[in-house]
Amino acid sequence: MCRIIFLVIFVCLVGCKRTSSSSLPVLESKEVGFEKTEAKDTILAPEAPEDSIVAEFQLKSFTGLADTTFIRLADFSTDFAYDMRYATENNFLKAKVYDCAECYTRVKTAKALLAANKEFMEKGYRIKFYDCYRPNSVQYKMWAIMPNPQYVANPVKGSIHNKGGAVDITLVDLEGNELDMGTDFDFFGKRAHHDHVDLPQNILNNRKLLKETMEAHGFWSIRTEWWHYNLSAGSNDKVADFKWACE
Repeated sequence: MCRIIFLVIFVCLVGCKRTSSSSLPVLESKEVGFEKTEAKDTILAPEAPEDSIVAEFQLKSFTGLADTTFIRLADFSTDFAYDMRYATENNFLKAKVYDCAECYTRVKTAKALLAANKEFMEKGYRIKFYDCYRPNSVQYKMWAIMPNPQYVANPVKGSIHNKGGAVDITLVDLEGNELDMGTDFDFFGKRAHHDHVDLPQNILNNRKLLKETMEAHGFWSIRTEWWHYNLSAGSNDKVADFKWACE
């Protein structure tokens, strides 16, 4: 009788142990799987911006570009304003001589313009362009109309505009309103000269702000045009005559 009771107890103990042991790996497997899933979700939780949004606001970098390379300024900054007069008939030529309105400069000119514009923007203004790089063939057209080196460079020698180192500019406030400079762009007369001081004080102040800031960033002005600035480092570059593509 004792032997029978002992066998029953032994069988019960062995059965319980097997049940407990066989269920344990299943619980461990589910737990490990849950932890892996949680870790994976945590890594992927931040949502990346859509590629189309990134592309829309992405600007190019000067990295790898030589200082003498010609670039389209709008590809490197959205902080400038434009009124490219020679792409319209609103200029002294009374003719559209650019197929489309673009502002190209050499890289070193663009870098100096970005630095100058940063300073202007800190004061509540920004640069507005009338003209940038100018093909030498256009210089010949200008010379035919105004063969006066006081106002138009002889195309045989070439203008610094033809070298990608000169710009014609004014200033606007951050709402786009032009500062009063006393004359329109390409006004051929003494009122546009830097040394003509018989002007209201606010005009003289505006011209002074433009001139002193541009000169602080490596540009120099010419006496007869308040809007014209040459990059000092661009004087020795070659005259160019390429025309940019229009979309």
